[in-house]
Amino acid sequence: MNPNLAFYLIAYLVGGIPFGYILAKLFAKVDIKNSGSHSIGATNVLRVVREKDEKLAKKLAIATVVFDALKGAVLVLIARWLGFPPAVWWLVGILTVLGHCYSPFLKFEGGKGVATGMGVLMVLLPLETLIGIAVWAIVAKVTKISSLASLSGLIAVVLASFILHPQGLPEVNSHAPLLILAFIIFYKHLPNIKRLILGKEQKLSLEGGVEKPA
Repeated sequence: MNPNLAFYLIAYLVGGIPFGYILAKLFAKVDIKNSGSHSIGATNVLRVVREKDEKLAKKLAIATVVFDALKGAVLVLIARWLGFPPAVWWLVGILTVLGHCYSPFLKFEGGKGVATGMGVLMVLLPLETLIGIAVWAIVAKVTKISSLASLSGLIAVVLASFILHPQGLPEVNSHAPLLILAFIIFYKHLPNIKRLILGKEQKLSLEGGVEKPA
C-alpha cells in the first residue's frame, strides 16, 4: 500500500478512537451515546457523568479533552517526523478530525471535533490556536454555553490565520485545509447553531448545578 494512503487510514482510525465513550464506560459505568446529547465529547461526558459523581465528571471531561487533543497533535507530529510534506500534515489532521466526528467504531457517529481539531491546529498553527483558546475561555466564562464558546474560538482561529497569513497558510500557500477542517466542525455543530438561534441551547457550568436554557 502507498505509504501516504496507509498513514491516512491510520489517521482516520486513530481519530475514531472514542476516548470520551471509553472513559465514561470504564470509570462511570455509563453509556454517553445513549444519554445527554449522545456526543462522545468532553461536554457530554461532563453532562452525563455529573449525574452520578460531580468530581469524577470533571476528571473524565478533562481527560477526554486531553486524549482527544493528543490524538490530533501526535498524528500530525508523526507525519512531520516521518518526512511527509506539509500538505500531508494537513490531510492527516483533517482525517483525524473526520475519524473523531464519524468514528468507524461507533457506526460512524462521534463527537464535534473541537478538541481533536485543537490538537491538530496547536501543532500547525500554534499562535492562531492560542488566540482561539483565549476567545473560547472568555466566551465560555461569560455565556457558559459550550457550543458558542467552541464556535467562537474556531472563528477566531480562522480570522487570525487570514490576518497573520494573508497569502495562505505557511508552506501550503492556501487557506483551504483550515477552511475544510473548520467546515467539518461547524457542520457537526448545526443542531447547536439551530438551538442558539432559537435561544434554546443549554448552559453548562463547570461549577456544577443544573443546566439552564441559554
